[in-house]
Amino acid sequence: VLLRVPKKAILLGVKTKIAEFLNLWLPVVLWAALIFRFSSGIVPTASEVYWQDFAVKKVGHFLLFGVFAVLIYRGLIGQGLSRKKAAIWAIAFAFLYGATDEYHQTFTQGREARIRDVAIDGIGAGAVIYFIYRVLPRLPKKSRTFLLQFGIR
Repeated sequence: VLLRVPKKAILLGVKTKIAEFLNLWLPVVLWAALIFRFSSGIVPTASEVYWQDFAVKKVGHFLLFGVFAVLIYRGLIGQGLSRKKAAIWAIAFAFLYGATDEYHQTFTQGREARIRDVAIDGIGAGAVIYFIYRVLPRLPKKSRTFLLQFGIR
């Protein structure tokens, strides 16, 4: 006896897989595009005071790549990777993207690449992933439940 799977079921399965893939990875691609866009133009001055301008820009690096790492982590967890492997890969990929982004800036008028910025990108990614990996499990159940809605565990 041959078991026949209706074509509708196959198409539905494909659509479900595509939707799942897009749900996990489209935010990563969009965030990477946002970072690329930010690094493609001249950076406006955040403050006339040098140290304030510097601090705002470096906090921006930290947060942009921290969020980027979380989105990667979320995608990897959704694909079935263990939390530990997802954490390591998320930090590594965010760091590498930060390095390529700084290299990209060498071709952008009015911008310059800084190893310091790559380090801040990696520290931001690592700090946020550390928070999710180590601190999140210790948060109150209500907070953990809220974050689980976004696929962060």
